[in-house]
Amino acid sequence: MALADLEARIAQVVEAVAPSVVAVEAVRVGGRWRGGAFGAPSQASGFVTDRDGYLLTNQHVVEGAARLTVRLADGRELPAEVVGGDEVTDLAVMKVDATDLPAARLGDSEALRVGQFVLAVGHALGLPGGPTVSLGVVSALARPLPGSDFVFEGLVQTDAAINPGNSGGPLVDLSGAVVGINTAMVPFAQGVGFALPIHAAQRITAELRRTGRVVRPWIGVQVAELRPPLARQLGLEPGSGLLVAEVVAKSPAHRAGLRSGDVLTAVGPFPVRTVRELLEGLARFPVGSDVSLGFRRRGSELSASVPLQESPEVVAPPA
Repeated sequence: MALADLEARIAQVVEAVAPSVVAVEAVRVGGRWRGGAFGAPSQASGFVTDRDGYLLTNQHVVEGAARLTVRLADGRELPAEVVGGDEVTDLAVMKVDATDLPAARLGDSEALRVGQFVLAVGHALGLPGGPTVSLGVVSALARPLPGSDFVFEGLVQTDAAINPGNSGGPLVDLSGAVVGINTAMVPFAQGVGFALPIHAAQRITAELRRTGRVVRPWIGVQVAELRPPLARQLGLEPGSGLLVAEVVAKSPAHRAGLRSGDVLTAVGPFPVRTVRELLEGLARFPVGSDVSLGFRRRGSELSASVPLQESPEVVAPPA
């Protein structure tokens, strides 16, 4: 693609996506002044996913807000209510009383490739006027967020500039489809930002709209993927399962007899080699049911029946 063609394509994508991008103002009550409450407003972004007034943003944007206001691309300012939020993935669904809104087109984040061009769109720094656009590439896929203990889905890493205020805005490909939700920047790094992949967001959004919360099965283990350096260190086959690093006391896994050093190999009939496969395998079974876990201990193949429990609250890292 010639440089002029690329420039024209980017401009077309921005024109197509910008009408669905909104500015979100959250007011949190910070105290009292002369008998009345005063608040500290913060600015962020979001985007329309349903013409009937449903929008996505980050959970940390709306959490604890006494008042939420959404400014649409046409200049209207509307009060918004939170339909539901998920701290693990930092995703929230909002609703405004409006119809026939310009909804963003959602893409296929599972088809993303490292090196692919993407655009981060959002109201960076709360600046007036239309949304800010930055161009970058997909730097990596399935990333955990540095400093966090647990991430439900692998994040999309990008070098497209993501600044304060971009939180909750869309990450789009050059077809104009949303492939992620900008969720965090690392303040001490240069050119490192993260987005929740849209395929994960769609599943979570459906549950939030249905019940207002996400229920996840939990067995109570912390695991590590057997990538070559760790596998060599432990004398294990790379990719042969998940190393159990820790078993939470009194958790279902603890009661079933799992120990640190075991290697998980299957959830029911589904093999597991990555954290994502473990989570997706557990998600196939309802909370309260018993699931058979396959694992290795000192070269022996074993199994245990583990009752699935609802995941305790997990706090996502701030953006």
